[in-house]
Amino acid sequence: MVALTPIVPGQVVEIADGVRRITAPNPGMMTGPGTNTYIIGHDELIMVDPGPDLDAHRDVLLNAVGDRLRSIVCTHTHRDHSPLAVQIRAKTGAPVLGFGVVPSDGRQDEDFVPERALADGDMVECGNHRLRAVHTPGHASNHLCYLLEDRGILFTGDHVMQGSTVVISPPDGNMQAYFDSLDKVLGLPIQMFAPGHGFVIEQPYEEVHRLVAHRLAREAKIFASLQATGPVDLTQLVSHAYAEVSERLHTAAMRSLHAHLIRLQCLGRVEEANGIWKVVGYFAG
Repeated sequence: MVALTPIVPGQVVEIADGVRRITAPNPGMMTGPGTNTYIIGHDELIMVDPGPDLDAHRDVLLNAVGDRLRSIVCTHTHRDHSPLAVQIRAKTGAPVLGFGVVPSDGRQDEDFVPERALADGDMVECGNHRLRAVHTPGHASNHLCYLLEDRGILFTGDHVMQGSTVVISPPDGNMQAYFDSLDKVLGLPIQMFAPGHGFVIEQPYEEVHRLVAHRLAREAKIFASLQATGPVDLTQLVSHAYAEVSERLHTAAMRSLHAHLIRLQCLGRVEEANGIWKVVGYFAG
């Protein structure tokens, strides 16, 4: 059992033998306590998600790794996960690894250029440790989780977060891909999730089933809301489909709402024209 002590930015916390978590000082509505960076190993080290470009976080990470860092791996290129890789690379000489394509949706770290592009199933080896890259698109098309094979720890980035569900933001975010990637995770030999935000999750399969159930329930509510309202745009629909959610979160919720509607459109249940969505077959009386 991993103690759930309060997450303090800059504090080095051992979550398993040879696996440490350091949280960046970027708490917020979308990042929770902050972005987690993980350091794996003893004599030779791998860093997972160096995080946002913050000097204080950089200094803590460099102090933690010294001259032992051998690889920097990134789960995806959202700006709270990968930007610091450039400075850590410059200071340590460790190569940067990750998915080779940065999407063009205005939310990415455009400076990310991995020295080794990873694909599904590729291995990152360092000392006695082997990380397997697992392509998990959905939250981001270039999202990779990393399985520490000897420990059964899956570093999930933003594919699975503790304490919250992830936002799926079209056009790069894709709800059907997210469902497919959650199903993919169920086939891996996992003991715990080490997420990009929040505490470790020690019942990984139960958490995946919970996330799927939550998303399907939300999708059913979205469809029922659209049936009740008739043709509407996203701004009108979000207040119905997310009525129990604080209005300050509606801007973010609208992105996942849009992703659900696109999935329902692909399933032939809803349709859209000029920004107006409606249930297939709906006719105004």
